[in-house]
Amino acid sequence: MPLVTPLSAKHDLETQKLAVFFNETLGFCPNSVLTMQRRPAISKAFINLNKAVMANEGRVTSALKRMIAWVSSNATGCRYCQAHAIRAAEHYAAEKEQLDNIWEYKIHPAFSDAERAALDFSLAASVVPNAVDASTKEALYTYWNEGEIVKMLGVISLFGYLNRWNDSMGTTLEEDAIDSGNKFLGKRGFEVGKHDGSKY
Repeated sequence: MPLVTPLSAKHDLETQKLAVFFNETLGFCPNSVLTMQRRPAISKAFINLNKAVMANEGRVTSALKRMIAWVSSNATGCRYCQAHAIRAAEHYAAEKEQLDNIWEYKIHPAFSDAERAALDFSLAASVVPNAVDASTKEALYTYWNEGEIVKMLGVISLFGYLNRWNDSMGTTLEEDAIDSGNKFLGKRGFEVGKHDGSKY
């Protein structure tokens, strides 16, 4: 069981209205949000931050944002967020070849040099101790402007919060997210682990 049990999606009306956003990105309201609503101020603030960070606009596409989220979540080891990020990347029409080879983004031809710079930034910003350095900056500025870099770091930071929330909470992974995790990450040993709802 998770550390704290999620509440019904109908528990808080304001959270329920805001959470419609997740029907587009995932096809369901995440259990993480259903748990956060035990303190509705947290669930509402989180959803609004998520909407601002993940807005579908500009050259940092929704698909790339989700791949940035996946690299960050992989670096921290959060299976819950890995499955959600890869599912949302699929929803936002990331190329299948990229989804199938996200583990090899550094060398696989499905990824452009600009995408590699963004994903390298995600990895460097997500490890402890932080590994963002002058070479990271140089690679980013070769392809991206400052506003785009802020968008990327917004995604990385949002998922830093989510990685800690969901791994500490042992949030139960939803069936649709498990399906996406198995589909794209299974060949590299994706496991639900503590997020299966019965191991914690």
